[in-house]
Amino acid sequence: MSVRELVVLGTSSAVPTRRRNHNGYFLRWDTHGVLFDPGEGTQRQMRLAGLAATDITRICITHFHGDHCLGLPGTIQRIARDQVPHTVRAAYPHQGHHYWQRLRHATAFHDTDVVLPQPVGGTGTCLLGEQDLHITALPLRHSTPTYGYRLTEPDGWRMLPDQLAAHEIHGPLIGRLQREGSVTTDDGRQVTLAQCARPRRGQVMAFVMDTAECEQAVELARGADMLVIESTYLDTEQHLAHAHGHLTARQAGRIAHHAQVRSLVLTHLSERYEHHDDTHFLTQAAAEFDGPLTLAQDLQRIPVPARDS
Repeated sequence: MSVRELVVLGTSSAVPTRRRNHNGYFLRWDTHGVLFDPGEGTQRQMRLAGLAATDITRICITHFHGDHCLGLPGTIQRIARDQVPHTVRAAYPHQGHHYWQRLRHATAFHDTDVVLPQPVGGTGTCLLGEQDLHITALPLRHSTPTYGYRLTEPDGWRMLPDQLAAHEIHGPLIGRLQREGSVTTDDGRQVTLAQCARPRRGQVMAFVMDTAECEQAVELARGADMLVIESTYLDTEQHLAHAHGHLTARQAGRIAHHAQVRSLVLTHLSERYEHHDDTHFLTQAAAEFDGPLTLAQDLQRIPVPARDS
């Protein structure tokens, strides 16, 4: 059975606190394990969450501010130490390639050749990914080159048992119908996939960190089943959000509303806020977005919502 869930490794912004580690997010998506923005302490947080270096199949860096990438050297060195056998592609803004080089080779260790850089750039969509999981990147509005990521499962088909039975499609014929789009039955009838199935929209997850409000953030999140987004400040510090290229919880909710996402996960909170402020983040985001809403906590596991069709 496939598992699709977000494992939250850290939820603070520039400065970690007692209850919120630096950024870090691991998305388990069937056979894929995507590590987003590993900040300081990622290696330890992964261990606490029961994750291993071998679980990582891809790394996505939004930008090269320390709270989003200072855990990268330890993560890569752990991949090397544990002799991860598969390729781990690492996406990051090409404008920060010199930072990638420094972090990639930050200290002496027995290196590995499985980590392959995949820099993203330009002002339009940058397509990454594998056959069963498309990954696109779009630039965001921050004080340094920053990209958000959108993960999309290709659209497919939902088989209809009653129609399969009505057309006498069973056993190996079902698999052939899915692969080839049509089959010929024993009595010579041609049966198409559309006669026995209905279209199924692929699931979508969007990851939007450090940005001011912008159209690209909405485009990345468009129709997503889950949007993970920064909400660094509350309304009282909106002037700081504007000055530093960040979002308030209310602005994050507004992006989710305009993008018509199914569920919203708020994270990347300023260290100025205490436990009693958590409800304010939820309340202010909910003023703009009326769907399922989560304020992420360290080591929390958040399932990707089940399909809606």
